[in-house]
Amino acid sequence: MELAVYNSNGQETGRKIKLSSEIFGIEPNDHAIYLDVKQMLANRRQGTHKSKERAEVSYSTKKLKRQKGTGGARAGSIKSPVFVGGGRIFGPKPRDYSFRLNKKVKQLARKSALSYKAKDNGIVLVEGFSFDSPSTKNFTGVLNSLNLQGKKTLFVIPEQNQNLYLSSRNLQNSKVVVASDINTFDILHANNVVLFENSVKSIENLLTQN
Repeated sequence: MELAVYNSNGQETGRKIKLSSEIFGIEPNDHAIYLDVKQMLANRRQGTHKSKERAEVSYSTKKLKRQKGTGGARAGSIKSPVFVGGGRIFGPKPRDYSFRLNKKVKQLARKSALSYKAKDNGIVLVEGFSFDSPSTKNFTGVLNSLNLQGKKTLFVIPEQNQNLYLSSRNLQNSKVVVASDINTFDILHANNVVLFENSVKSIENLLTQN
């Protein structure tokens, strides 16, 4: 699969890059995608939720009423979950939601996501560009030149570029990531994945290493 390389003005440079069929042209594995996205979202959870059970509620332990002769059910403590303000039954406790996932499964998931984007013509190749200083206006101009305005876009750059990152930070639908940090969730969440020309090799090396 060959794609034309565009410059930041939206014009073709006359060059084409052949994308590896082992990464951008495989049969997508939906279950691997599910597992990878599930792990990422699970790892984001703080797990700090907590509710008090009956042993932790601060109330008197005095018996509410006599055992027999009231015509009602027995009641031994106001901490009982059946009373308003009592402890909660099997309430949430702090826990760690993260779990491990095999490296090859994560690689397969990212390959599958990229293959979906390639199949849907959702990948755009651009030659490298940068700004002398952070400028949201200039970044928006690049989006307009590439006909990506109003679309969710993921820019994949070969290495850290603070000016590009800061220029895109105020735009709700745009995100800039380094090639080594791409993940399945971001790829699928974006309508278009914009790959810098030098990022392609980095992605191929990342997703083919054992």
